[in-house]
Amino acid sequence: MKRRTLLAGAVGAIGATAVAVRAADARESALVTSLSQLQSAINSATAGTTITLANGSYAVGTSGITITGRNGTTTSPIVIQAETKGGVTLTGTKSFVFSNSSNITISGFIFKQTTSLDLAATASRIRLTRNEFALGSAASHSVVVRGNDVKIDRNIFRDKTTVGCYLVIDGPTNDPANENIAQRTYILRNHFRDHSFSGDNGGEPIRLGVSSRALADADATVEYNLFERVNGDPEAISIKSSGSTIRYNTIRSSKGGIVLRHGNGNRIESNYILGGENGIRIYGNDHLIVNNYVDGVTGSDSAGIVLGSGSERDHTPGESDTDRKGNDAPDRVVIVLNTLRNNTAGIAGESQRTVQPQSCQIRDNLIVGTSGNLTDLPYQSGITFSGNILWGSASNGTIPSGGFTRADPKLTAGSDGVYRLGSGSAAINATTANHATRVTDDLDGHARTAPYDVGADEYTTAAPVRRPLLPTDVGPNAT
Repeated sequence: MKRRTLLAGAVGAIGATAVAVRAADARESALVTSLSQLQSAINSATAGTTITLANGSYAVGTSGITITGRNGTTTSPIVIQAETKGGVTLTGTKSFVFSNSSNITISGFIFKQTTSLDLAATASRIRLTRNEFALGSAASHSVVVRGNDVKIDRNIFRDKTTVGCYLVIDGPTNDPANENIAQRTYILRNHFRDHSFSGDNGGEPIRLGVSSRALADADATVEYNLFERVNGDPEAISIKSSGSTIRYNTIRSSKGGIVLRHGNGNRIESNYILGGENGIRIYGNDHLIVNNYVDGVTGSDSAGIVLGSGSERDHTPGESDTDRKGNDAPDRVVIVLNTLRNNTAGIAGESQRTVQPQSCQIRDNLIVGTSGNLTDLPYQSGITFSGNILWGSASNGTIPSGGFTRADPKLTAGSDGVYRLGSGSAAINATTANHATRVTDDLDGHARTAPYDVGADEYTTAAPVRRPLLPTDVGPNAT
């Protein structure tokens, strides 16, 4: 078989400029030119093997490309890659079908199948990197993760017009009685864009869990991902599990927001939500909502942050799938150091369900607006307010008088469109609580110093370390 060494990747649009893909350990790779050769190479692959499929379009049959009993190691994975990023298009019914395998990397492909790419529970430490997912309308979801320690990084998910998610984190079986969920999924620097399904439910870019698995700790990390024009569901990141971190993501001009629909103990930190219809919505217990920036969310029943109400106090292990789908009232949720600007409302609640929030905190947030109410919280007996700063011509709303002050934060727009504290801001050193155990930096990645500044920004003249993401920051050509 012909042997070759591929060159290091260069920048360029996927599907346009041909750029080489190579394994991190720079091993020589076997170049194959047909699906039968690819399958044969996979069947004999061992740790450290790199298999390269020559550029072209390949129609995959109903059995898919099987990866069975193949195991790399964490330092020497088995790599299956396109000759150049975006140079190989896989069409047909299925793509890769995994079982009893681990430490496999799939890189550089364009997927256009009619069924989902399903990472089975018996497949662990699988990495999907620098691919493009543009599956046909027949596919319910683009990718479903069932195995542990999967990494999904630097991919594009695009142009879905029908019901279904781009990425689902699920569990080992479809049995609702099995409450286990895939563990430690890492979702990094992906571009989720242009989901145009017009229904009211079922078109999330990311669904992290499912109602029946909501009490299981997924321990997932979702960071540095960009969402643009994701309009298939009010939830761009739908969290239906526990114990995960959602941080440093940017959502632009989208119907969907970040929704803690089910589960407990999740951390929502330093995300940008810019325009669109939904901000951050919260159900469940023990979540931390910190350092987020929500600007220009104008949904009629939404706000920068919505602290929900419940149809029940808490979900419990072993309850029926039907009971699990009810809304779990927020308990012990901490909402601190967020900046909420020019949204339909800054912080709002719900009154359509009767179980009220309990032992929640709303502290040291900066809420600014020019119309409507800055707060709209019908249930307040279970909430502690302190240190919040309100500003603008919008009315205060329902926040109790002891929970805020009216003062000018002197917000100034940066070149990235983000409004940060200006010199002489009333928010500087104005926090009323000690947040050092919760967060040590601000939205921009600058260190916070006590006493912290109110809102997501710690005043400084230094350039931001983190900014809202652009398409060049994510996807197959991202660093």
